[in-house]
Amino acid sequence: MKIRNTALKSVAFAGMLAAASVLGTAALSTPAFAQQEQRQPPPTRSSDTLSDRVYRAIAQIQEMMNPEDQNREPNMAGAKRELDNLNERYASLNDFEKSTLLNFYTNYYLGVEDMDSALATFERILTIENLRQDQRLRAMFSLGQLYAAEERYRESIELLNQWRSMSETENENVFLILATGHYNLEQFREAIPHLLSHMDMIREGDREIRKNIYGLLQAMYLEIEDYPNALAVTRTIVALFDEPADWRNLAAIYGTIDDETSRVRTLDLAYQKGYFSLEAEYLNLAQSLAGLDAPIRGLKIMEEGLDKGHVEETSQNLRRLTQMYIMASEFAAAVTPARRLTEIANDGESWDYLGYIYLMNRDYASAADALSTAVQRGGINNMGEVQLSLARALVELRRYDEAMAAARRAMDLNTNNARQFLTYVENTKRIRETLEQRKQESIEYYRS
Repeated sequence: MKIRNTALKSVAFAGMLAAASVLGTAALSTPAFAQQEQRQPPPTRSSDTLSDRVYRAIAQIQEMMNPEDQNREPNMAGAKRELDNLNERYASLNDFEKSTLLNFYTNYYLGVEDMDSALATFERILTIENLRQDQRLRAMFSLGQLYAAEERYRESIELLNQWRSMSETENENVFLILATGHYNLEQFREAIPHLLSHMDMIREGDREIRKNIYGLLQAMYLEIEDYPNALAVTRTIVALFDEPADWRNLAAIYGTIDDETSRVRTLDLAYQKGYFSLEAEYLNLAQSLAGLDAPIRGLKIMEEGLDKGHVEETSQNLRRLTQMYIMASEFAAAVTPARRLTEIANDGESWDYLGYIYLMNRDYASAADALSTAVQRGGINNMGEVQLSLARALVELRRYDEAMAAARRAMDLNTNNARQFLTYVENTKRIRETLEQRKQESIEYYRS
C-alpha cells in the first residue's frame, strides 16, 4: 500500500522553494562590487563570489520572480528569458555563479511546477566540481525530497543516505522521507527506525507529533505483524486523539490477538462515549456481548440501535434480536420482536422461534398454532425438534392423538428423545383414558 504523494509533494515543493530562496539571498548578499567603494581591476575568478554583471542579472531575475511590491504579479516568463540569457554564458561563469544560476532555475521550475526540469537542474547542480559543501547538502536534500514526491523512492533513499553521511547534523524531515520511501517500497523493517528517529526529534523540540505520523507507525507494525507494538501505538493514539475510528482500530487489534474480553470492553467504551453511528458497530457489540454471556446488555444495545434508526429493522436483525432474548431467557419480552419477525420473514424458522417462545411462556395454544405454521412453511434444518416441541404443546392441550403423530414424525427424523416422549404421550393418554373411564363408572354407579 503506497502513501499518496500529494502531501509529500506539497511539503517538498515548499521546502525546495525555501532552500532555493536561501541560496539566492545568500548569493545576493555579498556581491563583489559591494565589498569596496571603488572598483578594482578584475580579480582572478573566484568560486565563492558573484561578478557585478552576474549580480545585476540575478537581482533582476529575483525581482521578476518575487516582486517587492506585493501588488505586482510575478513575471515568470521574463525571469525565464533572463535566466536563459545568463545561461548562454554558462561556461564563463565561476562555480559559485553556476550554482546560483541553477538554483534560480530550480526556483523558476518549481514555481511553474515543471518537476522534470527541476529534477534535471538539481542533478546538474551536483555535477559542479567545486560546489560549496552547504550548497551541495541543500541541493541533495531538495533533490531527495523531489525524488520522493515523484515516487522515485530508491533514488531518494540513496541520495538522502549520502546526505546523512556528509552532514554534521541530522534532519527530522530526512528521517520522515526515508521512512515513507522504505514504506512505499514495502521495506517496513527498514522504515520503522527512521520514523522513530523522526518522532524523537519532534519530541526533543517540545513539539506535538501529528496523528498521521502515529498512524504511519501503526501501519508499519501491522504490516510486519508486530501486534504488541501496534497495540501500544494504537492505545497511544486513543489516549491522545480519542476519535471513533481510533477505538475501532484498537478493538480490531485486540481481536487479532484473540483478546476477546478487551476487544468487547473497548467497543463498549466507544459505545458509552456515543461514538456508535453505524449498524455494524451496534451488531458487532450486541452479538459479542451475547457471546460473552451478557445477552441482556447485548439486546438492549440492539434495541437502542433499532430505536435510533442506526440498525435497520430487517428480518435478519430481528432474528438476531429474538435469538438474544431467547439466550437471555427473557421469554415474555421476546414475544413482540418474534411476532414482528414472522410478519416480515414469514418463514419456517421465524414461526419456530415464536412457537418456542410461546411454549416457554406456557401459552400452549399459541405455541401449537405457531409450531404448526412452522411445519407448514418448512425450510427448517431441525424439523425433528420442531415436531417434538409441537408434540409437547399438544400434549399439554390434551390433544394426545395429534401429539403422538407429531412425536412419531420426530422419531422418523431421528430426533433425540422422540421415542421416549412418544412413550410418555401414550402412557399419559392411557392414564387419562383410565381416569376418565373410572370417572364415568363412578358417575353411573351413583346415578343408578
